[in-house]
Amino acid sequence: MHKLVTGKDLTKEAPRSPRIRVGGYAILGRTIDKCRALVAGNIGEYHFDCPLDNTLFGFKGVKGADFKAQIENGASDQQMAEWLDANGEKKTPEEIKRWGDEVEAASLYNDPEKREYFAEECQKLGLDPAKTPTFDWLEADDKASHAQKAA
Repeated sequence: MHKLVTGKDLTKEAPRSPRIRVGGYAILGRTIDKCRALVAGNIGEYHFDCPLDNTLFGFKGVKGADFKAQIENGASDQQMAEWLDANGEKKTPEEIKRWGDEVEAASLYNDPEKREYFAEECQKLGLDPAKTPTFDWLEADDKASHAQKAA
C-alpha cells in the first residue's frame, strides 16, 4: 500500500528546472517532480527515468525503480537527497557540486549522436544550438509547452 503521493500536476505546470539543486544535487528536484507526477497519474508529456534522470542516477549508481519506490512511500525532497547520499556510490559534497556545475554547463550539441535532434529542437525555440546548454533548452521548452496549453 502506497502513501498518497502529491506534487506538481505536470499536465498543468512544468517540473522544477534541472538547475535547482536539492541536497546539492542538480536535476534532483526535477526528477522528484516527474516521479511524483508519474505515481500520482498526472505526468502529462514528461518522462521519468529518462536520459536526464539517468544522468543523475548514473552519477550516483542508483536505479530509477529504487528511486521511485522511495517516492511511492511518500519521501520528502530532503528524504530523497538523504536517500541519494546513502545509496549508490559515495560522493563528497565537492564531487556533487563539481558534477552539478558540469551538467549545468553541458550541451547535447556536443554529443554527436544527439546533435541533430538538439539543433532542431533549439531552432524551434529560437535558440542557437551551438551556444545553448541543455538546461537552458529544457527551461525554454517547458515555458513554450505550458504557454501553448494556457493559450
